[in-house]
Amino acid sequence: MFMPRKGLVKPREPEIDPIYKSRLVTKLINRTMFDGKKSVAQKEVYGAFEVIEKKGEEPMKVFSQAIENIKPQTEVRSRRVGGAAYQIPMPVKGRRRETLALRWLINASRLRSNSEFHTFAEKLAAEINDAAAGVGGAVKKRQEMERIAEANRAFSHFRW
Repeated sequence: MFMPRKGLVKPREPEIDPIYKSRLVTKLINRTMFDGKKSVAQKEVYGAFEVIEKKGEEPMKVFSQAIENIKPQTEVRSRRVGGAAYQIPMPVKGRRRETLALRWLINASRLRSNSEFHTFAEKLAAEINDAAAGVGGAVKKRQEMERIAEANRAFSHFRW
């Protein structure tokens, strides 16, 4: 028999990263991980931060600036009204903004060409630097999403 859920599920926060003392770095490591190989993901992320550090910049400052530049303000959600599906622009809540930013950062890093960079750490470092400067694939993704939301602003009255 169907039993409804009782109460809200509390979202679990990952433990703080031991080197950079940041939950966001832990989330980045967990999102880059393949097949449960966390140590490999840690090496890649820390390697990317070392590449940033070699350029004479503070990795955590650059990374947090990059995430701020990637976080979207609005997104479109589908809603059926009278048999038609409309793309309705809605503001993005805090947790989802962070999640989308990390997802787009990692995907943009993976899509970078292999001819220019050899390791994922180099690709990730380049994408973080680009995002901190306001360019790069992840920032383009955010701009695209916000442009679509702006184009569908006429349907915002369906948001209820």
